[in-house]
Amino acid sequence: MGARGELFTTQIYLDNRSYFFNVKENRTGDVFLQIVESKNRDGVEADRHQIAIFADDMQKFLQGFEKSLDFVEKDRKQRQKAAKEKKAAKEEKYGSGAKKVYRVKGDKAGKSEKRADDGIKRTGKVIHIVSKKDIDSSDN
Repeated sequence: MGARGELFTTQIYLDNRSYFFNVKENRTGDVFLQIVESKNRDGVEADRHQIAIFADDMQKFLQGFEKSLDFVEKDRKQRQKAAKEKKAAKEEKYGSGAKKVYRVKGDKAGKSEKRADDGIKRTGKVIHIVSKKDIDSSDN
């Protein structure tokens, strides 16, 4: 038996957190799993949180854990499916990503020169397209 009743220990590093899975035995001989999360905080002492699961309760704990994992996986798949459907609907509505550019904001090339009358009325940010029928009928 190791220090502080440790029978087995393993460690997992993730980003700024470490997880320790320690199998321990207490003074009365009860075996339990201790899960410790250690989180670094900008060079200050690490935050440590721990839970203990006794051997008698491990099956119930694992059942709850497995149900949670199943839910997470099912939810992830549903979110992926919804995202794909949303993307397909958007592509159907707006096309396959090809965007039409009518005017580039800040385009100074056209401001200094006088443009030919092409039937497009340019007023600031909004482009108004004037029908050729309207132009022809106003000439008459």
